[in-house]
Order: sequence, then structure tokens, then C-alpha cells
Amino acid sequence: QVQLVESGGGLVQTGGSLRLSCAASGRTFNSYVMAWFRQAPGKEREFVAAITRSTWSGGRLYYADSVKGRFTISRDNAENMMYLQMNNLRPEDTAVYYCAAKPQWSAVTRTDEYDYWGQGTPVTVSS
Repeated sequence: QVQLVESGGGLVQTGGSLRLSCAASGRTFNSYVMAWFRQAPGKEREFVAAITRSTWSGGRLYYADSVKGRFTISRDNAENMMYLQMNNLRPEDTAVYYCAAKPQWSAVTRTDEYDYWGQGTPVTVSS
């Protein structure tokens, strides 16, 4: 099992940056594919980015089109941490951001594929 705790959310102006962190418990963090999702008020939870278990030789990354080129996902397996660097933020990025974990790199954009979730951290981008 793994427990996930997000942090780093807050209020930022349009064009600003934030870095979200996801701290994982347990010794098997590097056994999991990790991802970020977000949920805006009144909307369904949506995929943001995913990263493979190992980032040796660059690893494998996947982004939603809406964040490609602005957000960067990364992980530090030695520290049991995952990150989401968010640059050039827009009002439409306002949401609660969640980290999630699953064992296999398949269907990484589907919320129902993930076994573990954090409690979320809110991000508000003002115009």
C-alpha cells in the first residue's frame, strides 16, 4: 500500500508559477506509476500528467494537451516524492489537484485505473 499527501497549492496570478509536491509513504514507491489529476468546481476529475516508475534514461512522461509545454511532472524515488511544476498558469487551471498511484503503465488518463489517491491541494489562478 501507499499513502499520498499533496502540498504546494495556493493562490497565484495569471502567468505565475507553482510547484506541487506529492509525498508517498511506504517502501514501494518506485513500484508505482504516478500521476496528477485535477478537479475544477462542478466538473469531473481530469488527467493532467503521468510518469513511469523509473526515470532512468528519461523515463516516460505523458501530459494532457491543455498543460503540455507549461507543466512538468517529475519524481524522486530516493525521496518518495513526485512533483508538478506549473508555469504560465491560467484561470482555467484553477482546481483541486490530486496525486494518484497505480502499478502499471496503461490507461494512465483514466481515474478508475488508479488504486491510491491523495486528499488534494487547491490551486486558484486569478485573472
